[in-house]
Amino acid sequence: AINLNKVAHAYLFCGPRGTGKTSTARIFAKSLNCEQGPTVSPCQQCASCTGIAQGNALDVVEFDAASNNGVSDARELIENCQYTSMTGRFKVYIIDEVHMLTSQAFNALLKTLEEPPPNVIFIFATTEAHKVLPTIISRCQRFDFNRITTDNIVSRLRFIASQEEIAIDDHALLMIARHARGGLRDAVGLLDQVAVLG
Repeated sequence: AINLNKVAHAYLFCGPRGTGKTSTARIFAKSLNCEQGPTVSPCQQCASCTGIAQGNALDVVEFDAASNNGVSDARELIENCQYTSMTGRFKVYIIDEVHMLTSQAFNALLKTLEEPPPNVIFIFATTEAHKVLPTIISRCQRFDFNRITTDNIVSRLRFIASQEEIAIDDHALLMIARHARGGLRDAVGLLDQVAVLG
């Protein structure tokens, strides 16, 4: 989409927890607002990239729908998206657990999705796509994230263990990977716990 200059105004990232939905949304935001972009390879060094990585970029707003799910929260978000971006090319709104929004909040957001302000991108992430209103889904490009294989998790854990100098054998890594059930974030969390416990 970036290479073809066909970036949509709304995306829906669906899938089980720990499969990279929010991380991918942040990477996409970096790609859009990198000083050398839009680019599929953000530099990771400019003010925009580092701001997004640290969670303090003015033009990338992360919104947790689990705790901000009312119509007043949606209206505030809509009002704020009318302002132009501060430093980047795009204002990116990452709304996590979007299925937690109330029907009234979804309806308030619908008008903005139908007629989005220029250079505003919405990225919705959810573990329960069936709870998102069909009228919202129909206005988004949907991407489904899946769990990854045990072998891929073991490989990544082995890399992390070597980088962090954690002494752990492959059998233990395999047990962690199986317990994570395809969620890399859970696997990394378990590795961290194991490392602390020695």
